[in-house]
Amino acid sequence: MEKGKRREVVVSALQFACTDDVSTNLATAERLVRAAHGKGANIILIQELFEGYYFCQAQREDFFQRAKPYKDHPTILKMQELAKELGVVMPVSFFEEANNAHYNSIAIIDADGSDLGLYRKSHIPDGPGYQEKFYFNPGDTGFKVFQTKFAKIGVAICWDQWFPEAARAMVLQGAEILFYPTAIGSEPQDDGLDSRDHWRRVMQGHAGANVVPLVASNRIGKEIIETEHGKSQITFYGNSFIAGPTGEIVAAADDKEEAVLVAQFDLDKLKSKRSSWGVFRDRRPELYKVLLTLDGSNPSL
Repeated sequence: MEKGKRREVVVSALQFACTDDVSTNLATAERLVRAAHGKGANIILIQELFEGYYFCQAQREDFFQRAKPYKDHPTILKMQELAKELGVVMPVSFFEEANNAHYNSIAIIDADGSDLGLYRKSHIPDGPGYQEKFYFNPGDTGFKVFQTKFAKIGVAICWDQWFPEAARAMVLQGAEILFYPTAIGSEPQDDGLDSRDHWRRVMQGHAGANVVPLVASNRIGKEIIETEHGKSQITFYGNSFIAGPTGEIVAAADDKEEAVLVAQFDLDKLKSKRSSWGVFRDRRPELYKVLLTLDGSNPSL
């Protein structure tokens, strides 16, 4: 928000355990959004697919009934009212039905309650417990940035956060802060695999490489889904965090408790830092054609 001649913004990451009841989860989200607003937050991030359990543990036809069209989506409409009342910006994650296509999508709600547009998740995972390719088409929006009242933001979703190209694409388009709503936890096929530190460090790298703050919101709690092969269980590890422009952690949650994280950034100061550091001045796009290939060979010249 404007304070004197500088552009200062307070960002927030929320963290909570979901039930499989939409109204209960919306009430929890609203309670925590109001708590974040009470702490001065201007832009508030809610976790991925927060309307219910993370259903992608199973491949079930009946779960497609959870999808709704973007237009007049009841959760988006409710969050538009809340954003307008509080004067805050909120990216709102939802399972989108678009005719015969389905997307893991997010609508960006500005501080006056207006809907700034849609981003559809680009990278769709497919592994034990995270079988998203069964439900979601690959996103077709491309990486986007949104000019909100408080900042120009880039928003991507969960598995997108593992790809440095996505973060760089958003910052190249002017994103001043990156936001990643998430649903990640244990691996049903391997109790010994814990990705939380790897997950966090990758995004800290995005913040540092692009000299921008980054906000990640993840859920907590144990969720059991009936699958075609019996019950599947994931314990979501939370650890939501806010990183500063060198990748430093400035606020962090644990793996068990609800959280409302907040941090303040001076966007004008960060713009000067980004310019002076030289990572955008010294880029060589003409040398990066190999990134347009899958195997690193025969890049288009």
